Amino acid sequence: MTADTGTGGNNVATPGGSPDERGAIAAFVVLIMVGLLALLGLVVDGGVALTARQAAHVEAEQAARAGASALSKDALRAGLIEIDGPAAVIAAEAFMAAAGHPGSATVAGGVVTVWINYQVPTTILGMIGIDRLDVSAEATALNVGGVTRGSP
Repeated sequence: MTADTGTGGNNVATPGGSPDERGAIAAFVVLIMVGLLALLGLVVDGGVALTARQAAHVEAEQAARAGASALSKDALRAGLIEIDGPAAVIAAEAFMAAAGHPGSATVAGGVVTVWINYQVPTTILGMIGIDRLDVSAEATALNVGGVTRGSP
């Protein structure tokens, strides 16, 4: 015959839980923390990347305008407004280099097109192996001569 332990036959949880349930909460907490860390990384590093993208776009626009302001002196003497292609590329690339993000520029059909592409380092996403995020921008500009008037 067995002795009655006083539990009335009910299953009572032991302080450590059953051997197959030990550590389940710890694994759950680790998974939640990894998810929260990834979300925090997207917010912080994603915000940095969006700000850098906006700055790159502004730089590309300004570089394209700098290039579009390089007019051909010979065309001006003839009464025409034309962009000096090689001088425009040099001016746009010099602006980008001075801004700290070198890129490339082309001139076609009187339109200066500028591309900037660089990477920004991450702070939080680096913990999960994403060390850098790509940032790129493209802008175009052309030189419009004269004064335009709206409808009276």
